[in-house]
Amino acid sequence: MTEQAASIGLASASVADWADTIWRRGLMPDPALTVSEWADTHRELPPSSAEPGRWRTSRLPFLKEPMDCLSPSCPIERVVVMKAAQVGGTECALNFVGYAIHHVPANIMLVMPSTEMVRRNTPTRIDPLIEHTPVLRDLVVPFRSRDGGNSMTRKAFVGGELLMVGANSPLGLRSLPARFILLDEIDAYPADAEGEGDPVALAERAAITYRGRRKILMVSTPTVASFSRIEKAYDESDQRKWFVPCMECGEHQVLDWINVQWPEGRRDLAHLVCVHCGCIIDDAKRLAMVARGEWRATAPGDRKAAGFHIGGLLSPFHTMPELAIEHGQVHGDPPRHKAFRNIKLGELWHDEAATPPDALGLFERLEDWGTDLPAGVVLLTAGVDTQDDRLEYEIVGWGRDEESWSIEHRVIWGDPAGPEVWKALDHDLRRSFQHARDVANMPIRAVCVDSGGHHTASVYRFAAERTARRVWAIKGRGGAGVPVWPRRPSRKRGQITMYLVGVDAAKEALYARLKRTEVGPGYCHFPAGRDAEYFQQLTSESLATRYVKGRPVREWRKPPGDRNEALDVRVYAAAALQGLIALGVRLNAEAEALEAVPLRHMPAGPATSAASRTMPTVIRSKWLGR
Repeated sequence: MTEQAASIGLASASVADWADTIWRRGLMPDPALTVSEWADTHRELPPSSAEPGRWRTSRLPFLKEPMDCLSPSCPIERVVVMKAAQVGGTECALNFVGYAIHHVPANIMLVMPSTEMVRRNTPTRIDPLIEHTPVLRDLVVPFRSRDGGNSMTRKAFVGGELLMVGANSPLGLRSLPARFILLDEIDAYPADAEGEGDPVALAERAAITYRGRRKILMVSTPTVASFSRIEKAYDESDQRKWFVPCMECGEHQVLDWINVQWPEGRRDLAHLVCVHCGCIIDDAKRLAMVARGEWRATAPGDRKAAGFHIGGLLSPFHTMPELAIEHGQVHGDPPRHKAFRNIKLGELWHDEAATPPDALGLFERLEDWGTDLPAGVVLLTAGVDTQDDRLEYEIVGWGRDEESWSIEHRVIWGDPAGPEVWKALDHDLRRSFQHARDVANMPIRAVCVDSGGHHTASVYRFAAERTARRVWAIKGRGGAGVPVWPRRPSRKRGQITMYLVGVDAAKEALYARLKRTEVGPGYCHFPAGRDAEYFQQLTSESLATRYVKGRPVREWRKPPGDRNEALDVRVYAAAALQGLIALGVRLNAEAEALEAVPLRHMPAGPATSAASRTMPTVIRSKWLGR
């Protein structure tokens, strides 16, 4: 006990008083005060918040019931919140942390998707919670460099401690028995915590001895239907939804994006339509309806798990016209549309990449745009694949909203262990290309070179000597939740930097875009002369489902013996674009500036697209007749 007292900063003279306090608090029953009442009484939001000052549950009335289900007086043990962004889900968890420290001291485990997120969120979320809530300051160990009671991953307080761990750290997940388990953004957790199983299951084991008194909170925006952790947890609950009364007819309904409408071409006039009486509901009426709403269970559940779906239309922090305008910008591009539905609306995405695109359909829409770069191309990137007997690359032109043009696909035969193929590649990558508009020849702005396989050292050396030209050594990494481009390099060896690229996310985005048939955001153009073998390789892989310790996991597979280099190099070129965007490149802003520049040669007839397309050239082959 003396060691524990010292760990939270108490002098030896006060150990007896500390022990007496803990003994008395242990005998006291849990308070009748609810989490929402505590937050309204004590919580202070820091100046960095959008609305600093005293917390008001009335501002987000739909959070009251989820928070109160976390109160010890409620028999609910598991609270599931499937939500959109900007609806207070994280604040709900922080309110519970403050409540537990103040009124129900016990061990708390807060699990975030990664240890990196722990390091990022502790100073921006946890420290301000303690610093700006007066009743918590004296209960938590003050920060001292010589004391481990207050660190980036641990906050000790009288009666327990708050442990913050990454879902990718199995050691952290099993390091502390805890009465309260808070799982944040569980859809971003890895499928397996370093081979030791599902991180959600590992975290829940920490509370197994507290059955009947434990609280487990799961919070996340959803992802892909049938593969979303939060979807599964919500389906196993009583599936509560926020029903609001119409201001005209009084009938209750759930606010759904399908009921948002606008006049043709006027998304700035977007509004809801009542499903009962058909009246128009503007934003003022929407917020008034939300304030009068109530949670209703739509499934029986097991009386131990309460599930809450908080959609984006409940948020007071954005308007329906704002959502409608953003929807107009992204709905034609599946990857961006997926992010909109998941994050802004809090809805599941039904996968469009489950089946490969039609290779024949892609082959039949070849275009002849001449020798100049098409007018819609804003910048060029390249992706390079390394094989034992060759290098293969593709140069891709990118336009507004990531519309793309395959400019060149080439194989350089030779041994990558020697210098000749690398000299040839360097020569090709140094070229600049004449543009259809009256601008200077366009260089390749960024290149991703695959460092996997047997020639890693050669790739590192090639990239290190060309860092100034943004030639990046990369390695593909599969798995759900891995971003196409990482926040920072994954490994450094001297002057060599390597980036882990989320190839699964890039393939999913590419397949969705290949299925688009309307020129515009995300559409993929291919030049006349591209052969059928290229499209066979480009569509060679498909998504399959396998089960890892009971959890469905999606993985990309190709038939044995098939080649997929065309798919790989396109993915690497797309990753290079995301690398440029991470550096601050604004693709649409550059497109707007370029579109103001006249064409070098005005077309003889009316242009059919931003790329000045011609009618597709149809090429028949034996392969197409299979």
